[in-house]
Amino acid sequence: MLSPVLLDQLRAHWRRLRKKSSTWLFPGNRWHTGARPIDTKTPRHACQYAARRAGITKSVYPHLLRHCFATHLLEAGADLHTIQILLGHHDLKETARYLHLSQRHLHATASPLDSLVLKGRSQPEE
Repeated sequence: MLSPVLLDQLRAHWRRLRKKSSTWLFPGNRWHTGARPIDTKTPRHACQYAARRAGITKSVYPHLLRHCFATHLLEAGADLHTIQILLGHHDLKETARYLHLSQRHLHATASPLDSLVLKGRSQPEE
């Protein structure tokens, strides 16, 4: 899932590169001109640096962004099966275990019992 906003940013990044790599969008070395991709530690260091600049004192790492992505999708109304596909999980149990529901999401969930029409009670609100 690639947002149009992110795609625009990636294109701008590509245009700013002095030397274009024919293989890597994020080539390695200090000037981003290397023949190899960026080091695997680079995204982790970027997350930690961004967290410090934002005043976040908790540990921040790239996998945390995956958790946040999934949680925000769930809170925005995406169903677990869709999130499962986007995360690349083979088993829905992986996705259900992976997500942490926010209190706001839990409290916003209506009980199916609220839709019952009971004797002496007015129609349920919709």
